[in-house]
Amino acid sequence: MTASLQLNPYAIQLCTIGRWIAQKNWLPATGGNLSIRASEHSCLLTGQKDNHEFSPQDLRNVNWADGDLRCSGAPAAETALHVAFYQLFPQCKAVLHSHSLSSTVFSRLIRADGYPVSGYEMQKGIAGCSDADEALQLVILDNAPEVTQLAAQLRQRAGELHSAVLVRGHGLYVWGDTLEQAKRHLESWEFLIACELERLKIAGGV
Repeated sequence: MTASLQLNPYAIQLCTIGRWIAQKNWLPATGGNLSIRASEHSCLLTGQKDNHEFSPQDLRNVNWADGDLRCSGAPAAETALHVAFYQLFPQCKAVLHSHSLSSTVFSRLIRADGYPVSGYEMQKGIAGCSDADEALQLVILDNAPEVTQLAAQLRQRAGELHSAVLVRGHGLYVWGDTLEQAKRHLESWEFLIACELERLKIAGGV
């Protein structure tokens, strides 16, 4: 398994993206995790490690083909949530989960279960958005002690989801039809959230 992952292009791409995200300080203290679909019913998922040192041999192979969740090695705490994204969105190729300062603080300031973002040119970095005046709804979920509870919330609000979901006090999840698109969604949403956080501070809204 280790030898095959060393040469797996998906594993190499995921680790390269992971190190880039870590350099942004969006994955502190081994927080956050990243995955990439390996087949219809499996994915490669990062484990708990210094995120500046992602390497293919540290990835877990997660499989849900027969309805049971199986993972090579110790599964990451959020494994079930990553699987939920892949099951909800068949075209999804990658899921990225960050713990940035801006998104985490923003998630605790906003009490509603969603937040509309509009007026930013950077919105065009989100797939399907071609107009900066179009309101993008960022779904916000309450954190839960069990990941299965969080995954249940996610499934209940599946119809509202579009490229990102924020978990209160926890962090941001984004996904994409390619790893490159997921990366763009992460960078775009992190920028948009940071802008809104700064705007609210200046406007006295928080």
